[in-house]
Amino acid sequence: SQALLDVISDQIHDLETEIERLITRDNTLKKQVNLIRSVPGVGKVVSWYFIAKTGGFRLITQPRKMACYCGVAPFEYQSGTSINRKPGVSMYADKMMKSLLHLSAMTSIQRDNDLKSYYQRKIKEGKSKMSVLNAVRNKIIHRVFAVIKHQKFYQNPLAFS
Repeated sequence: SQALLDVISDQIHDLETEIERLITRDNTLKKQVNLIRSVPGVGKVVSWYFIAKTGGFRLITQPRKMACYCGVAPFEYQSGTSINRKPGVSMYADKMMKSLLHLSAMTSIQRDNDLKSYYQRKIKEGKSKMSVLNAVRNKIIHRVFAVIKHQKFYQNPLAFS
């Protein structure tokens, strides 16, 4: 059992090394990955997924479309004349990307940055933790697209005193 785990760990390490090698060979991808990783909570796996799912930001060019694709954007439910349910996210979303964004949101609210202060402020206002986490996921998506659009590393606007 441990031998099998060691083999799988080695294979994962080899794949990650190969992905990094491919990215470093392409200057555009290398720059995009570095820009994406400057956003709080975003690491190597999430940056790889953003590159893959957006086709290097050529297939999905707008953050709102990416939010819909990832299942972060809520939609109104309406059937005829009755509106009996709260807005919810699409069940057709990319579940893997959504879970990666969730982990990114969890990481970002644990570090000192503007997303943490946003999260804490909304919780104090009485919002549910999951709806605020969903908003943080959406903010991460928008920040990733902003750094790509402006070709500048993310700078935390939170001033420390």
